[in-house]
Amino acid sequence: MKKREYYPVEILLWSIALPGFGQFLNGNLIKGLTFVFLEFLVNVNSNLNLNIKHSFQGQFEEAVAVTNYQWALFYPCLYIFAMFDAYMDALKLAEQNSPSFISIPFVTAAYFSTIGVIFSDYSVFYRFLAPTFIPITAMIIGFIIGGWIRKWLVHKAYTKT
Repeated sequence: MKKREYYPVEILLWSIALPGFGQFLNGNLIKGLTFVFLEFLVNVNSNLNLNIKHSFQGQFEEAVAVTNYQWALFYPCLYIFAMFDAYMDALKLAEQNSPSFISIPFVTAAYFSTIGVIFSDYSVFYRFLAPTFIPITAMIIGFIIGGWIRKWLVHKAYTKT
């Protein structure tokens, strides 16, 4: 039976579903197990699932109260690095060149979502937006800003003055 080929974007989407899945599909079992283990470790120690449960139920104060922010601060960088790593490996396996400055959106998303975690326990923010969604919103904003920065850098690098 022929091994199924995956597209890099498909690998990226599986990595969004759970850190480590993209690595499994790329054939990197040790890396995949490491990311799954780290995701489980950080998730359990930060009480992330309880935070999500309370956030979806509108119990924002409880969501903040159950969260261990010392552990939660690790999650955004772990999550986004697993996505980036799986995507870059998929590009190599597909024998595609990685786009110029492709790491910029991932780095800004990790930075912004970590800042989102820091501010997700302040009452002024979580009264309007569930604590779970503050880092997610910040991550999306980080990807957008990083995409603009990347586009600007690519434009500067490839246009002659």
